[in-house]
Amino acid sequence: MNFDALFAKTGNKVVRCGLVGIGDFGASLLAQAEHVPNLKIALICDRDPARMAAAVAAAGADAADMAIVQDMDDADDIQLDVLVEATGNPEAAAAVGEQAIDRGQHLVMVSKEAAVVAGPILHARASAKGLVYTEVEGDQPSLLIGLMSWAKTIGLDVRAAGKSSEYDFVLGPDDSLTWRNQRHSNSGLTPLWERNDMSWQELTDAREARAANLGLPTRTVPDFCEMGVVVNASGFTPDRPEFHTPILRPTELAEAFKRSAEGGLLAGDRRIDVFNCLRRADEASFAGGVFILVNGHDDKTWDLLREKGHIVAEDAGVAVLYNPQHLLGIEAPITILAAGLLGIPTGATDPKPVVDLVARTNRDFAAGERLTITDAHHHEVAGLKPELIPAVRFAAANPCPYYLATGARLRKDVQAGTLVTAGMLEMNMGTVLARLRGEQDQHFGVQ
Repeated sequence: MNFDALFAKTGNKVVRCGLVGIGDFGASLLAQAEHVPNLKIALICDRDPARMAAAVAAAGADAADMAIVQDMDDADDIQLDVLVEATGNPEAAAAVGEQAIDRGQHLVMVSKEAAVVAGPILHARASAKGLVYTEVEGDQPSLLIGLMSWAKTIGLDVRAAGKSSEYDFVLGPDDSLTWRNQRHSNSGLTPLWERNDMSWQELTDAREARAANLGLPTRTVPDFCEMGVVVNASGFTPDRPEFHTPILRPTELAEAFKRSAEGGLLAGDRRIDVFNCLRRADEASFAGGVFILVNGHDDKTWDLLREKGHIVAEDAGVAVLYNPQHLLGIEAPITILAAGLLGIPTGATDPKPVVDLVARTNRDFAAGERLTITDAHHHEVAGLKPELIPAVRFAAANPCPYYLATGARLRKDVQAGTLVTAGMLEMNMGTVLARLRGEQDQHFGVQ
């Protein structure tokens, strides 16, 4: 795609953009916008004035040339074409998103935490007013939705799709394993580098057991959240609620994610999953990137592509195509310009509530305990594990959406292995997110 040609007919129009949330994503967007002539960050909003000042200074932006507020209620008179919501706080994102649509602004929803609970109704509301609601380039949901739509457009048959987890498993020559800033000796993964005579299920089970022995997670809430947004955009579904999340070398994806009848891991087609990238220190990272598995109908073509270095299964029936990167706010201008100049999304065109991100206990909880987030970066609550299940109405007897459950207090004892339902929780039903979720259930007839 030639992006000069894509935007050529829009002339010199400048998109006036508001940015809410100056964390890593927001700060990188603020800096990048300084180099995009037809994009103007006209407003920034964050609860932390010092963080805003530091981001403005680091970006080399002119603070006098933009409105700087701590609350969007103070931005009524600021004219914006597009609002980028990047707080990462599900309730704040829902409130700011609703407000932007009410003000007639296109909405770029970076906060997947709100999108996985109520994204489809925000999209429906925006569409009813002739506005764009979209996921953002620079984050995995939009990038994977785009990769899937590209494949469909050129006639490729996508049988599975997904992303790599955020942090690689890096194997050293001495069998040490590095994950994030942790280094573990004697990982036991060196003998499992090659599959040899094992099945894919046996190999991935053995690798996961080694990771578990080292106390390393293979499933994190953000991965489930992001892929939940993609499921609601695409209609693809998880192969199982907890995903497979295998530890795989990228070159193994085409074989490992075949159907189980073909020796792979997946029970069927149109599936979404996540893998944990296993690599050596001198190999490139998958960098939290996204991938698709496509059926190869012309063996001669795919044999040729294998010779050129593409990841193609041994029988040439399946190939992997991928984008091994996501660039945070550096890529976001594409989404903002597409919405502001062309009136089109880079993410979903017609999302529906297909799945819910919910929580299952992996320890006993006592009545009165609060489901407090213990890992702010990953939005994880110690003792809960994420699952993606078919969407159900937000009601007392049903599993509670994860981001409506977090922060709530338990009304009763809950045993390990239990899906957390709304009726188990003392909840504030007056939040914007809860209200929007109820509206979404009614709008789409969720039972």
